[in-house]
Amino acid sequence: MRRALLIIVPYCWLLALFLIPFAIVFKISLSDIAIAIPPYTPTLDFDAGWQGLKNFAKALDFENFLFLTTDALYWKAYLSSLRIALISTLLTLLIGYPIAYGMANAPDHWRPTLIMLVILPFWTSFLIRVYSWMGILSTEGYLNQFLIGIGIISDPLAILNTNTAVYIGIVYTYLPFMILPIYSILERLDGSLLEAAEDLGCSRISAFWLITVPLSRNGIIAGCFLVFIPVIGEFVIPSLLGGSNTLMIGKVLWEEFFNNRDWPVASAVAVILLLILIVPIILFQRNEQRQREAES
Repeated sequence: MRRALLIIVPYCWLLALFLIPFAIVFKISLSDIAIAIPPYTPTLDFDAGWQGLKNFAKALDFENFLFLTTDALYWKAYLSSLRIALISTLLTLLIGYPIAYGMANAPDHWRPTLIMLVILPFWTSFLIRVYSWMGILSTEGYLNQFLIGIGIISDPLAILNTNTAVYIGIVYTYLPFMILPIYSILERLDGSLLEAAEDLGCSRISAFWLITVPLSRNGIIAGCFLVFIPVIGEFVIPSLLGGSNTLMIGKVLWEEFFNNRDWPVASAVAVILLLILIVPIILFQRNEQRQREAES
């Protein structure tokens, strides 16, 4: 009974905050656009009971999903979002792993302070932090003033409203999500394994690649998921730091919902985005299950 109570709480949470909203969005994606409030005509009517389900089965089509394949805007937005998310995740990993490694090898009395410095940006509003980068990266911003002042450049750099600004904003914003999972793994790493490897003839670099990196694999994967999943649907950063050429699916969703008021197509876009995110998670879980079965 206690196990059932413990399990039912996260399942109720999942049902209330994921499955039911997903069902509503999926229902809207199969609806027809209309000039009304809300701006769609539902094909599936729960109030009509069994007759509504039969009518829905007869009229079931995926016209809105098929429409996404006919307009290049949508699949280009998906590919652009995947590219930006992958590159941002790789950059965050390359920056975050050395930081987490240094924190894990720091003296014990310094670690709480270092962790506080990592999570310190969360004490400020996310929107304010992104707005601050607009002031830093603009033509008259602090970065250009600094570079001109020390003589590196003579003319201001055009960084704001480019993909470079988007990458800077994403890496800065999501860096703690990469550092903390990796740090939690490296902190528990048994140092005697590295000493044994060095005693057997491994250099420090070889021991790092052969022991430290493989043992921190779970932290790396967790950090990559924590960065990749929210970045692929990011809206605020590309809207404020990216230009008109920065195409991401989050911006397309906003345009469809609020500018075009085409809720059925926007819902179809959201459903496909969710499916794209679920597939790698399922594959990762299956791989982990196979490894546990092999070890047992």
